[in-house]
Amino acid sequence: MPICRPYAAALCVLAIICFAPVEGMAKSKTHPVAAAKPAPKQWVATWATSTMIAEGNNTVPPEDLTDATLRQIIRVTSGGDSIRIRLSNAFGTTPLQIAAVSVARPVTNAGPAVDPSTVHAVTFEGQTAVTIPAGADYVSDPVDLPIKGMDDLAISIWHPAAPQVLTSHPGSRATSYLVHGNHVSDADLIAPKPADHWYEIAAVEVEGTETRGAIAIIGDSITDGYGVKPNTNVRWPDALIARLNAAKAPLSVLNFGIGGNRLLLDGLGPNALARLNRDVFSQPGVKYLVVFEGVNDLGTATRDAPISPEAHAALVTRLEQSYRQLIDRAHAHGLKVI
Repeated sequence: MPICRPYAAALCVLAIICFAPVEGMAKSKTHPVAAAKPAPKQWVATWATSTMIAEGNNTVPPEDLTDATLRQIIRVTSGGDSIRIRLSNAFGTTPLQIAAVSVARPVTNAGPAVDPSTVHAVTFEGQTAVTIPAGADYVSDPVDLPIKGMDDLAISIWHPAAPQVLTSHPGSRATSYLVHGNHVSDADLIAPKPADHWYEIAAVEVEGTETRGAIAIIGDSITDGYGVKPNTNVRWPDALIARLNAAKAPLSVLNFGIGGNRLLLDGLGPNALARLNRDVFSQPGVKYLVVFEGVNDLGTATRDAPISPEAHAALVTRLEQSYRQLIDRAHAHGLKVI
């Protein structure tokens, strides 16, 4: 697989998608047509991340998450009239108890303060508290909070007790904030403990007519944003998001990059084939899948010592087989693969 420079990758994806019409985008005016009916509202993922087990320096000490509020900042990629939040206990070994959740607009994307007039309680089947079984995700009730592409949201979660195993995304490139007590409705957090990781948030879905589909990107640290400073939002998928928003394209972008990820073996997180169902196919509205995997499979093979031509050829064959498996599975779900 050729290795593109990060922003060149964004341009490549944008160019390909521009030649594949999407419902809601401009069509040819060669022949007169009847006025189109308003597009129906639908749920589409506007933000999502890959989840894995929080280990080592990426986890939170149990005492820090007992009777504690965790406020996390994310940037949505497309707009709509209302949202739903997906929380995850995918890698938990016991039920995850959550006492309260809120969503609001942050004052900035680099601090815990939120606009108090925008704080909304998030409920699950009408209840403020929810218990998520081990290995499961839960999707919230709709929240009447209109958003547009590249808006920031602050999601606050109150934990009555710390889970034994945290589900997380270590490479958030965004700062989260932790403080004891129930502060999900507070406009600011006093002396919070910062952490540049996400925990238990897996996706945000949007309902409306502005977003007609999603582009899912599965990749490694190049996609996840290795080297990007926290809260700057300058990964190559962020460049793609900005260009799509500037063009008013009705598409969201979902970044499923994991540092060190591979096709053939697990690393910090599950291998690409193992996480397709949970990360990509479970998201509503995905129409395209961008694959930027294989760099680490090739790189780690010769990291410690050269390998023989025969071993290299065998590795390439296995990679080609994995790509075909991935493509076939994506096509079976109606996705175009780039």
